[in-house]
Amino acid sequence: MSKSVKKQVDDARDNKHQDLDLSDKSISKLHDIPELFSLSNLVRLTLSHNKIDVVPPHLVELTSLEVLNLFNNHIEELPTNISSMQNLKILNVGMNRLYSLPRGFGSFPKLEILDLTYNNLNENSLPGNFFLLDTLRALYLSDNDFELLPEEIGQLTKLEVLGVRDNDLIALPKAIGQLVKLKELHIQGNRITVLPPELGKLDLYTGRNIMKAEHNPWVPPIADQFQVGASHVFDYIRSETYKYLYGRHVQAGAAPPPKTNAKAKKISRREIYGKK
Repeated sequence: MSKSVKKQVDDARDNKHQDLDLSDKSISKLHDIPELFSLSNLVRLTLSHNKIDVVPPHLVELTSLEVLNLFNNHIEELPTNISSMQNLKILNVGMNRLYSLPRGFGSFPKLEILDLTYNNLNENSLPGNFFLLDTLRALYLSDNDFELLPEEIGQLTKLEVLGVRDNDLIALPKAIGQLVKLKELHIQGNRITVLPPELGKLDLYTGRNIMKAEHNPWVPPIADQFQVGASHVFDYIRSETYKYLYGRHVQAGAAPPPKTNAKAKKISRREIYGKK
């Protein structure tokens, strides 16, 4: 533990600080900072831009924690007990090396914002109870390896923001129409060719609500509507004509477009965020 980190941790303990920022301190092992786990007053802990590879189970001893930022580290897995953090509202583990989430991950009682961007996750990485996170308002899954989103995503009825940009998605689930509070949908840079008619139940072009959908290989009828204006897409997918064409398209079972060069895509993202 460096002298500067020790000083910050000691200061937080002595003065009962609620906020501790240890970002960009070249930290590799949290076990080297044992005093950290005794800071029971901490509400916000930032450990971004370090070299942490293991998140110790002792972290749950920070019972007051509401915000945990682990963005841009070397984390390959999370401890099974992380979901027992009763007061956690924001969890950012973007830009790491996660291939899966631990069993029971969906048990967070208060989690509102979950950032899992830029990892190695796919639809098989999610534990069975993941979609029981019914307190979520924002879910960021961009820059991963998802080809499909499970229909269970419709259970996240409080979701306002869903980011799945730059994956390998070949379709959106029909259950997305159940996300009636959705205000932002980011699906750019995937392999999606059609949109489920159920998406038309949402008002993503009303007021400040948005859907960003560039860089997908849309079938010509949808591509034509995007050329006219994004709001026209929603009018079109609500039409009986489109519902008929969508049904025919699904029934035909056409092969999905080929994958992009995922490795090159991820390298480009690393260059953007840096410090990896």
